[in-house]
Amino acid sequence: MALSLLERVQAWLFRALMGALFGLFQALSSRTCDRRKLPPIENPLLTLSAVQLARKIRRREVTSLEVVQAYIDRIQEVNPLINAMVKDRFAAALQEASQVDKLIEEETGGEEVLADRLPLLGVPLSVKESFALQGMPQTTGLVSRRGVVAVVDAPPVALLKRAGAIPLGVTNTSELCMWSESHNHLYGITRNPYDLERVPGGSSGGEGSLLASAGAVIGVGSDIGGSIRMPCFFNGIFGHKTTSGLVSSDNQHPPVSGRFEEYLSLGPMCRYAEDLLPMLQIMAGPNAHRLSLSEKVDLKKLRFFTVPHDGGSVMTSPVDSQLLQVQRQPPQRFGDLLGTPGHPVWPVWELVKWMVGKSDHTMAAIGLAMIEKAQPAAAPASILRHKEKLQREVEELLGADGVLLYPTHPNVAPKHHHPLFRPFDFAYTGIINILGLPVTQVPLGLSREGLPMGVQLIAGKLQDRLPLALALHLERSFGGWRDPGAK
Repeated sequence: MALSLLERVQAWLFRALMGALFGLFQALSSRTCDRRKLPPIENPLLTLSAVQLARKIRRREVTSLEVVQAYIDRIQEVNPLINAMVKDRFAAALQEASQVDKLIEEETGGEEVLADRLPLLGVPLSVKESFALQGMPQTTGLVSRRGVVAVVDAPPVALLKRAGAIPLGVTNTSELCMWSESHNHLYGITRNPYDLERVPGGSSGGEGSLLASAGAVIGVGSDIGGSIRMPCFFNGIFGHKTTSGLVSSDNQHPPVSGRFEEYLSLGPMCRYAEDLLPMLQIMAGPNAHRLSLSEKVDLKKLRFFTVPHDGGSVMTSPVDSQLLQVQRQPPQRFGDLLGTPGHPVWPVWELVKWMVGKSDHTMAAIGLAMIEKAQPAAAPASILRHKEKLQREVEELLGADGVLLYPTHPNVAPKHHHPLFRPFDFAYTGIINILGLPVTQVPLGLSREGLPMGVQLIAGKLQDRLPLALALHLERSFGGWRDPGAK
């Protein structure tokens, strides 16, 4: 429903105020403008999908050691610019790649046996730091968790490793994975490879930035309000938020409970659409059969719906005209977690400390904790009834053969820290978490500014294969991921 005249005036005043505050913030900031560019990709191994790399490795057309070394070289080249990988395991990865090559040399059952048993054999993988990866830090950017090291693998990571993937290291997140910019006082700020002055999104921003920079070919993310989809959108790559509850969230930090378990989904992130389905098949583990991923999808028989925007809101930005145009073309309580166990943070006191540069927490984390303190512990019954009514209506609309095209965000990647002044722009992704539906994020070329554009493809529950199939079609139509270092 369109905004009334009063609401339009309120929206204009709110945007003007936030714009003025952001301008003041920039004026007071000591940061200098960073106009450096990423170097272009030179090694052709970095332009192959995980499916293609695995096939070449099995056929002995290239060794896993060569592939892993190529990605290590690329990370060492780009990470000083983007600050995406916060801890590497390069020595262990090279050793594991050598073992893969030896295994292939000794295999007598043929390529088909390896493909069936180890579909990602020898392929490099990046992992969001909030996932437990044995021997790697698991802090989610929290200063009080400095030194925490994972002693096990999170289930989806373990499943990918069991399929033959080789982790290269862990990537940056927002503090406690609860903000749309990957910035914290432990690892610093991660940058967008298309423009280092812009955000890569959050909380899986380290994954998004590294993948888009060709520092990894596949990665894993988690999504409780858009944390897979916004980084994929801002960085021009593919990602999939699964139907809620399909991929195990065990051994993640922060842990979730209660209604938040309904909203959290885990899924794959990658540069090439053909890698989404095999990764989901692996990550879903014993639940994979519920998705019928091997069932062929006939795009001609699907019903398509498109919603160009949410009708407008005083608190959210209007959708950029370029995004409207490109969409028409295709078919636990947060404040408690900030502190150490038994010592929850007092948000107002942390705000005072932040103002004099003494807080260990980011402004985004402090602000979220303050908002939480002002909210009731449980959602009002009227809100829950409205949510359930919307769920029924959307599920009836989509059924088993419908796909909804919906914006991911009102604008292309914003400048660093700008999300602080437009905190509700995540609404376009957050509403889908509340509905518990599967979503595939697809890149749709670059804007006039050379920044990625894209769209969400939403399907009914357990119909994950539908947007995954459409993603392949849109990749062919729009060109998919683009090298941010290309001249």
